[in-house]
Amino acid sequence: MTIFVDMDDVLADTYGKHIELYNKEHQQELHINHITSGEMWQNVPEVHHDSIRKHALQPGFFRDLAPIKDSILVMEALYNKHEVYIATAATQFPNSLIEKSEWLDEHMPFITWQHRIMCGDKFILNGDLLIDDRTYNLEKFEGDTLLFNSPHNVEDTGYKRVATWEEIASLLL
Repeated sequence: MTIFVDMDDVLADTYGKHIELYNKEHQQELHINHITSGEMWQNVPEVHHDSIRKHALQPGFFRDLAPIKDSILVMEALYNKHEVYIATAATQFPNSLIEKSEWLDEHMPFITWQHRIMCGDKFILNGDLLIDDRTYNLEKFEGDTLLFNSPHNVEDTGYKRVATWEEIASLLL
């Protein structure tokens, strides 16, 4: 089975990093549990929207993301059983290409460079399964899909959802 896995908010905690930076910049105590839906910037006062949108432009943003719970362990098991590729949008922000590569080198060194697809649109991918948190990446994919839960996609419907890497393991291992 050929499986494509997104990075941001699937393997790496982008949402958590936004919250961390927001709290630091604005002396707040926002927590993920305070957010019920929407993008991070939609959950703070409008005066702070621009500062949140600039986070991904900061050097180190993508490099310093925390791994999503159990993602490393399950990804290694998947990689040993299936044909697994990272498929991440790494060309939108200037620093993200190198930082995402370095992140993978540190956290998932078993995923070789040949299994890393740093791209824009994911509709070009041809495989059996795409795991992503963005429905716009899933809608044109011709194989099966899993929508990884995130506050920004709670209202999206029409896709099989997974909330944890343990769930993914139970489905694919």
